[in-house]
Amino acid sequence: MPFHLVRNDITRMRVDAIVNAANTSLLGGGGVDGAIHRAAGPELLAECRTLNGCEPGEAKITGGYRLPAKYVIHTVGPVWRGGRHGERDILAACYRNSLALALSHGCESVAFPLISAGAYGYPADQAIAVASGIITEFLMENEMNVYLVVFAPGAFIASKKLYMDVQAYIDDHYVGRHSAPNTEAARRRLAETYAETAAEALTEESIYRERASVAQPMLAPADEALSMPDLEELLRQTDQGFSETLLRLIDERGLTDAQCYKRANVDRKLFSKIRANPAYRPSKPTVFAFAVALRLSLPETVDLLNKAGYALSHSSRFDIIMEYFIARRSYDIIEINEVLFQFDMPLLGSGMRL
Repeated sequence: MPFHLVRNDITRMRVDAIVNAANTSLLGGGGVDGAIHRAAGPELLAECRTLNGCEPGEAKITGGYRLPAKYVIHTVGPVWRGGRHGERDILAACYRNSLALALSHGCESVAFPLISAGAYGYPADQAIAVASGIITEFLMENEMNVYLVVFAPGAFIASKKLYMDVQAYIDDHYVGRHSAPNTEAARRRLAETYAETAAEALTEESIYRERASVAQPMLAPADEALSMPDLEELLRQTDQGFSETLLRLIDERGLTDAQCYKRANVDRKLFSKIRANPAYRPSKPTVFAFAVALRLSLPETVDLLNKAGYALSHSSRFDIIMEYFIARRSYDIIEINEVLFQFDMPLLGSGMRL
């Protein structure tokens, strides 16, 4: 980890390797393939002539020549023929084989285009689902910065229905949309939302207390001093900062540090800084990333934000989008980042666009 979604020209990416969506001849073509050959210069074509082509799903590596990248990994995606001719398996193999080549050549960073989603006709929403799934699977076992590069705005919509649902949620909750005559109504809606959040938190607290009372016998007055450590622990947790709270939550969820920061799409070095510095103040997207990784409820997320000095605001479209997912307990960080990307918002964890 992490997995980055970026809007850029792949030929300008300063990474160890870029991936070329090539044709079977490997001798150049249109689209991304042609752009990479033009940027790399004739030396790339000369080396490609020695490779004897490439079958769909396979991958081959060359030098980067005049590109900022050290290597070019060439892979051939499937032509879309309705989805019943093994297209998904071939596309998945493109990503797996390209990542394996990058790993074997010591690459610490690699940038992909959205393979087969252009002239080869693969539906963009399905293409990005395959790419995200394979890249995420790889990053759970390996340390590498992987970029999925989209050249043009609106080049993909991960899920049109999801996008429309989120847009409707923003329309219903965004305070800034409402004109002055409706400001009071907007404030009432905001107050109602926070009242519901508070009520949910109280409900969770009452459930906890009820379970605790069942689990522990009633104490006689002479034994009341024995209950003090629990009170002290409660007070200690109240005083915890973000770093201490995060580490406590990781332990409570039974996760390792690596499981948590990978689920959060956070770089290992950033997590180390948070762990080492009790006063560390992360960015708001990073706080939300950990809330998603830990599968926190909305009240728990609000509390974690408070520990970092933030609040959940209905004057922020970013906050409303995050509320949409967390309130529905939808914790797929890649899907969330795809939606944030479409709304041109900051991405969670270290998945920032360039």
